[in-house]
Amino acid sequence: MKTAALATTLALSIATAVASENSIKAPARSLTPPASVTSPSLPGAAPVPLADLFDAAASNNAVWSADGRSVIYSSNQTGRMNLWSVPVDGGPAKQLNSSERRQQSRSVTPDGKWVIFQSDEGGREIYDLYALPATGGEPVNLTASDDINEALPIVSFDSKLMAYSARRKSESSDNVAVMDLATRKLRYLTDEKTSGVQWIVAAFTGDGRTLLANRYDYSLTFGEVYKIDVASGAATRLSPEGTYAHASDISADGRYVALSIETADGRRRAAVLEVATGKQTFVSSSDWEQRTADLSPDGRTLLVVSNVDGREELMTYDLVSRKASPLPVPVGVNTSGFYILTLPQFSPDGRSILLSHTSGSAPLEYWVYDIARGESRQVTKLASMDPRHLPKTQLVHYRSKDGLVISAFLWMPYNLERNGKAPAILYPHGGPTSQTYDQFDRKAAALASRGYVVLAPNFRGSSGYGKEFLDANRHDLGGGDLQDVVAGAKFLIDTGYVDASKVGINGGSYGGYMTIMALAKTPEVWAAGVEEFGIVNWNTMWEHGAPQNRRYQSGLIGDPVQNKDVYERVNPTTYLHQLRAPLLVLQGVNDPRVPKLEAEQLVEFIKKNGRVGEGHFYADEGHGYSKRENQIDSLERVIAWFDRYLKGK
Repeated sequence: MKTAALATTLALSIATAVASENSIKAPARSLTPPASVTSPSLPGAAPVPLADLFDAAASNNAVWSADGRSVIYSSNQTGRMNLWSVPVDGGPAKQLNSSERRQQSRSVTPDGKWVIFQSDEGGREIYDLYALPATGGEPVNLTASDDINEALPIVSFDSKLMAYSARRKSESSDNVAVMDLATRKLRYLTDEKTSGVQWIVAAFTGDGRTLLANRYDYSLTFGEVYKIDVASGAATRLSPEGTYAHASDISADGRYVALSIETADGRRRAAVLEVATGKQTFVSSSDWEQRTADLSPDGRTLLVVSNVDGREELMTYDLVSRKASPLPVPVGVNTSGFYILTLPQFSPDGRSILLSHTSGSAPLEYWVYDIARGESRQVTKLASMDPRHLPKTQLVHYRSKDGLVISAFLWMPYNLERNGKAPAILYPHGGPTSQTYDQFDRKAAALASRGYVVLAPNFRGSSGYGKEFLDANRHDLGGGDLQDVVAGAKFLIDTGYVDASKVGINGGSYGGYMTIMALAKTPEVWAAGVEEFGIVNWNTMWEHGAPQNRRYQSGLIGDPVQNKDVYERVNPTTYLHQLRAPLLVLQGVNDPRVPKLEAEQLVEFIKKNGRVGEGHFYADEGHGYSKRENQIDSLERVIAWFDRYLKGK
């Protein structure tokens, strides 16, 4: 089909944005005129070598050492995610141990003897908890269980107790467990009877007698905050009934709890709860989602994070003066941790703050902010590349078919002419209850530096934009959210840079599902696609998925028997007969979230029905790829696929 004709078909497919506002509540944002998008100039710009991109090591967490002199972090500098330590005042990083199994740092015993971390095998997400000597050496497996997932540990101030989340492989709910680190004696403090509920510990009080914990539904329909008596296991709910709440820390004396509360208008706001009276005080007013992080050792200052359209702003809040003050952090992402924000984090003496920083054109590094001096210094050197050669991110806003405003991050290649000839990639995120942030992304950088315009939309169903926006695609997966993605393709064409016959799509997990649905439901829009560990059939996902994932699925689309019509509407298998574009399928063999059967079904359909496509499966990998050689191989395959079918190479 000729370019002009395809552009007309695409415009008819998604229609023009309606003049009226969509009724879904979300923070106000100004629309980006497509003509205002520009390709920056950089003489001599060239494709960023993949070796340089992977020279920028990844990391998933960092913590202070007990004495505050070092930062202990996880990193794949050697190609495997292992533990490292670096002095705060300068000096080379030291690898603490070497393992083929990925390791995630989480906690350090206050006596300075041990680093507590979690590790699984082959991406199966059945974690054990280990204690590693803080100076390095051989780790000790503390839990050593083949069928129980033990994760997210914290240690009491006297270094005697470790609390964590525990869930049997056959069960759908987590419980709170506590272990005596000297005797390894284990006790369960909760006995969850409701299916699909997760308990996550946040903090001990100073005397070790009380735990602060969060209780969530996997479908994200509720979140509650509890204090648990360690001796008896008696749990007392602290959060208001009927509201979504999430706690991050409790003061050492047990007086104050830092938490985020979802207000009646669907916004999540940071607050401080006085335990004795139940009085809650909001930190500040904002249209954007807020989360609390760490409390200072003296219990006076709270760290607060605002998610402003995929970019994070940090502030301190004085519990005595009730004054909030912004922290001078650069634009991008400055935190780590998903359920509980482990960063930013106060140093043991309360004088400094450990934080991370990354943006679309800045690989992740760890920084320390000196509170008295008001100065930051970088303490790690995870990347050696010159970030000036990386494509920069732009935050854009456009209307979807029904008028809903969609935010998206755009990676523009350097030195493009506005002649409508550039290829483009839509890059939907996973979840769907997740969000694309302004952070370093190897794939987006690799593609944009090779001439592809890359757009990552935060479609309806994404977090970060309020409850109504988050819930807007429930029972409508691959419906309105797909129209949000398709509208992003039209936005790119309207900039004058992109050829309507050279638009591709690539995503993983729910982004993989979105890729399949896009290619099958709106085949006229797409010239090629790469699907990675995505859902092909929600019915087989229900049959073969882990119990907790089934609970999450039911929150999105209900039960397959009671909601048979919904399943037929949202299943890619309903539309696969319309698939036309060449499709590459990538999958980890051990994936516990999206079993390999999903990819196998898709590859079988491609072969049996004469479609253009192929599949590749990675052994010893789970949901995504943790081993560097597999990360490189998958990216090479993605680039080669789009080069072949979008650039005609």
